[in-house]
Amino acid sequence: METGRSITQQRGDAAERQAATFLEGQGLTLIARNYRCRGGEIDLIAQDGDTLVFVEVRARHHTDYGGAAASITHHKQQRLIYAARHYLMLLPNEPLCRFDAILIEGPHLEWLRSAFDGF
Repeated sequence: METGRSITQQRGDAAERQAATFLEGQGLTLIARNYRCRGGEIDLIAQDGDTLVFVEVRARHHTDYGGAAASITHHKQQRLIYAARHYLMLLPNEPLCRFDAILIEGPHLEWLRSAFDGF
C-alpha cells in the first residue's frame, strides 16, 4: 500500500491511469491530471484535435446504486463545470470544450463523449 493513500484512493488512481492510457490510445493528448481548484476537481484534461476535453473518471466494482454513470450527479457536474471555468481563465484564448466521462465497472470501460453540457 502506498504511504498515506487509502485503498479507495489507490483504486481511483489506477482507474485514472487506465482512463488516461485508453484516451491516449484513442489519439487524445493528455494535458493535465487531477486539476484542482477551491470549488472542484477535474480528473483528466486532454486535447482532442481542436477541442479541450474535461474528463471525469468513475470506477465501480459493483453496479449497486446505479453504477458509475449514476454517480455523476447534477451536483458533481456543477463542481466539474466550476473547475473547468477556473482552468479556462488561465488560458489566453478559450478553445472548444466538452465534458466526457470514462466509466469503469469491473473489467468494462465505457467512454461517453459529451457526457453532459457545461457551457
